[in-house]
Amino acid sequence: MAKIEEKKPIVEEISSILDGAQSAVLVDHRGLTVAEDTELRKTLRDAGIQYKVYKNTFIRFAIKGTANEALDQLLEGPSALAVSKDDATAASRELVNFAKKHAKLEIKGGMVDGSYCDANAIKDVANIPSKEVLLGRLLGSMQSPIANFARVIKQIAEKDGGSEEAAAPAEA
Repeated sequence: MAKIEEKKPIVEEISSILDGAQSAVLVDHRGLTVAEDTELRKTLRDAGIQYKVYKNTFIRFAIKGTANEALDQLLEGPSALAVSKDDATAASRELVNFAKKHAKLEIKGGMVDGSYCDANAIKDVANIPSKEVLLGRLLGSMQSPIANFARVIKQIAEKDGGSEEAAAPAEA
């Protein structure tokens, strides 16, 4: 019974990490050197992504009966969990970019905004820009027609204003 009490905090830690997560991606990190693993951890930490290696059994207990239960089918072999609470695409993007340079990192799949994604879907999600970039593009596309309209009105006003001034001295 003492062993169960020792494992409970780990399961609770995983549950709390997954609670409110925008995305969770499972990877197989076998074959990475210590330097590569350190580089991966730093990259993910800088992007605001929590990354940790857990036993599959602990992850199974943590996801049982939750929205993340679909991850159970990915729990084969060593698993590392990358979780992003702020940006649904960040974990996918960072891991896929890292895997392009380091072929030993295998993306298993994950959950993005409550939906299960296999490895190919995670790679597709990685191509989606961050929320901030998408909002910037949206605002830019909304401002563009308004700015163009304002320029046209200004040119019409300048043209009409210029022809009135030219016509006024001719009448006098």
